Amino acid sequence: MINKVNKNVQRRKRHLRVRKNIFGTKTCPRLNIYRSTSHIYAQVINDENGTTLCSASTLSKELIETLKGKTKSEQAFAVGELLGKVAVKKG
Repeated sequence: MINKVNKNVQRRKRHLRVRKNIFGTKTCPRLNIYRSTSHIYAQVINDENGTTLCSASTLSKELIETLKGKTKSEQAFAVGELLGKVAVKKG
């Protein structure tokens, strides 16, 4: 019998493997991106304090109206631009 692969378990293993080596600081924070089937989420994280410095997603109030009818790649680009603007504003 063939076992079906659980993609969420694979994603968690990949996340833990990467997190062993990557640690975000105040001067060089960690960028976390999660792509679900319908939305894209991005965060800038300081692991020293365990805080999220800023975040953006396709559900953000600034983007939700402008993303209608765009492809996932265009949506991801817009989320990245918004995250960059917010990160620069917060320093």
